Formats: sequence, C-alpha cells, structure tokens
Amino acid sequence: MIRLFIKEHLVFLVFQVLLVLFVMLLYWLDGFRNVDTAVYSIVITSILTLTFLGTLFVKKYAFYKKILSVPTKIEVVLQREAQSPEIKQIEKYLQHIYRLYQKEVQLLYARQNRHLQFMNSWVHQMKTPISVIELMTQGNDEVDAAGVSEEMDRLKRGLDAVLMNARLDTFEEDMQIEQIDIKQLVMEVVSSNKRLFIGSHVFPVISIEEDCTVTSDSKWLRFVIAQFLTNAIKYTFEENKKVYFETCFEHNQVILSVRDEGIGIPASDMKRVTRAFFTGENGRKTGESTGMGLYLAQEICHRLGHEMKIISTVGEGTTVSIVFEQQETSERGELDVDINTGRNNEGI
Repeated sequence: MIRLFIKEHLVFLVFQVLLVLFVMLLYWLDGFRNVDTAVYSIVITSILTLTFLGTLFVKKYAFYKKILSVPTKIEVVLQREAQSPEIKQIEKYLQHIYRLYQKEVQLLYARQNRHLQFMNSWVHQMKTPISVIELMTQGNDEVDAAGVSEEMDRLKRGLDAVLMNARLDTFEEDMQIEQIDIKQLVMEVVSSNKRLFIGSHVFPVISIEEDCTVTSDSKWLRFVIAQFLTNAIKYTFEENKKVYFETCFEHNQVILSVRDEGIGIPASDMKRVTRAFFTGENGRKTGESTGMGLYLAQEICHRLGHEMKIISTVGEGTTVSIVFEQQETSERGELDVDINTGRNNEGI
C-alpha cells in the first residue's frame, strides 16, 4: 500500500526536491551564504511535505485498501468510502460502469431466457407432426402423401421460425436491402403455403397493383408475410373464408395489408400480442401458438425501418399492415387475382 502511494506521488517528491534546490541556488547566487539557515529551510520544507503526504495517505487509506484487495463480488463498486473529490469522482465513474454492466447482463439474460423458452415451446410443438408422421408410417395401409406433406410443412415453418429467431442477434450481418416487387413476393409466399390454404379451406385473394415496389430485404420480408399468413389461417376456424393481400398509398407510403375473416383479437390482448411468448385468449383456443410470430415480425419490421400496425375486431377479423416509407410506384390499378387459377376473383 505504501509502495503504491510512493509510486503515485514520486513525481511530486522529485518536484519538491528540485524546487527546494532551485530556491537555495537563487539565494546562493544572490550572496546568501548562511548554511544553518539553508539546512533549517530544507528541514522545515521536508517536514511540511511529509506531513502533507501523510495526511493525504490517511485520507486515501480506505481507497487503497479497497483497490488492493481481491473483490469477491462486483457490488463492491457501490461502496462509498471517498474522502476527497478525486476519489468521489472515481467512485461515481465506477458506479456508472456498474450500471452499464448490469444493463448488459440483463439484456444477455433476457435474450438467453427468450431463446430457451422459444426452444422449449418449439420442441413441444414439433412433437405433434413427428408423432403424426410416425403413426402414418407404422400402419399397414398406404401412407397418405398429402398428410405427410402437410406435417412436413409444419416442421418447415417451425424450423424457419427457429432460424430467424437465432439470426436476429446478427441481423445487420444478414441483411441485403434491394428493390422488391411486392406482388411477386406475396404470390411466392402464398404459393409456398398453398397446402395450408387447401387443408384449412381458406382462399387467398391478392389485390396488389402491378409494378408496386418497396425497398426492403426480401428474405426477412418473406418471413414476416408468412407469419401474417399463418396467423390469418390459424385463427380462421370457419371454412370458405378468405385472406386478403392488399396495398394502398398514403403520403408517399406504401401499405401492405394482410386481412383475414377470422375470430379477431380481443381488445384486452391488443397491446400485448407483439410481446414475446404472449399467446393470449386465441392462443389457448388453438393450443399451437408459441407467442413468437408477431413478436418476430415486429422486431424484423423495426430493424428494417418499417412500421407494423394491427387492427382487429372480434368476430370479424384482423388486419396486419406493414408501412413502407417513401416508395414510388407506377400505375395504381387494382386487380384481384386468385393465386391458384391466375384469374379474376369474382368467381371465387
């Protein structure tokens, strides 16, 4: 402890010695030759300097003892033992670092907990299609290819959700912004989920203008639209209902909406549907909800710079929209197309 104190104030001691020698030299050059007075001055100066350093050491004793000890917990930085402005400022600085550390730890803990809960929920859900496929293959009859394909689609959607959730941590490294033909992208998403539509007896209706382009990342945006589509079908319990894909233009904005005719979201759940793992009243009805679909969609939209809006009426349906800023489009004609037939929707 004393060695550390001396090292810290060694420059001060050297300065004091040089200062005293300089003053003595000035008096010597001026003709002052009294050695006793010079010795007396040096002794007094030494005593005053040592007294000052001793007082300073006593004031910093607790601080030196604290920093030289081996801490057993990080909370020791919150202890306030300073007796000088400098040490008080150091303690404030350490406390600020501690708060930043706590925020980082809480963020990492929340992220780890989110991954753990999501994986537990996902593994539980994936048991169902695997069990169904296993039962199909154990029978003596021919395997139902359509049923197996449907269960494989469920597995694929679950895997996509897990991968996207894992990639959120490195979102910026896995992002490529480009001009996207929104109608073509929607048609690709609908086509890849056609078995889900057929199995649920729900029909897609696409009302998107030709050559409507937005600036975004096609892979992440495809996942978001797929989440909207899956939720729309999942919470549409009646047959022969429709899911509408529409675009509109407002103040240099392109708004893509996915509207269903399902059961709707209760007003009490509206503010919480985008929270991680929140299943709500509707999730308990289906028993298949992870509570991560809309959460991931909102996170992705936020990181892409888009706004996500949800409007819902119980018993009438839900509309989920993505707002794209400052987009330019060409002709704004409206065309309703059945994705399966490529013809006008009036006959559906």
